[in-house]
Amino acid sequence: MKHLQRDLDRLKKEILLMGSMVEEATNKALSAFLYRRPELAEAVMKGDDRIDQKELDVEEECLKLLALHQPVAADLRFIIAVMKVNNDLERMGDEAYNIAERASYLSAHEPIGVPADFPTMIDRVRRMVRDSLDSLVNRDTQLARKVCSDDDLVDSTHREMYMALQELMCAKPETVQRAVRTLSISRHLERIADLATNIAEDVVFMVDGDVIRHRGPGWSDPHAAHSTEERRTT
Repeated sequence: MKHLQRDLDRLKKEILLMGSMVEEATNKALSAFLYRRPELAEAVMKGDDRIDQKELDVEEECLKLLALHQPVAADLRFIIAVMKVNNDLERMGDEAYNIAERASYLSAHEPIGVPADFPTMIDRVRRMVRDSLDSLVNRDTQLARKVCSDDDLVDSTHREMYMALQELMCAKPETVQRAVRTLSISRHLERIADLATNIAEDVVFMVDGDVIRHRGPGWSDPHAAHSTEERRTT
């Protein structure tokens, strides 16, 4: 039992390190876009291999724990949750890479301006990423459920970005290339929010053993003010 706890503690440190790497990459990619800083975009793209390698390292640790200790109950749920979170974090890193690519292009061209709600959307997604990781660290299901409800706001803002940029492209055809890349950043932001929601759902499973995926809008969550809709895509 002592050896198992030691290995679980090490696994927790590894997934937290993975989380901090991805959060840093996401923040740099978004700053590269907001403040037109191509050097930040370049740093994100160069660092993606490190995130990929860390994902493999964490996965290997999980498999070793399962093989060596054959954990049950809460310990087993923790390892399963870490495996899922690990995968979602790697995908989040890929989305940060995609944002950085588009930010690099946009920084080299005349700005077209962004709808007023875009910075708000960016701040909300940053908070969702941070809160999802905090909920994992602190086993805080209330915070995790809040992340799930915040996802609806991001989806709504993304739809508004689509409409606003579509209008811009129709009014000013010369902006199409830049507007398409800006819209793509909005889409990647929306995907990051989805992945943060996935992590939050896994935290609820890890702590409560409660699977809140695949529950539609008609389901009433006794632990949260808002129901949680399915966000994980295959």
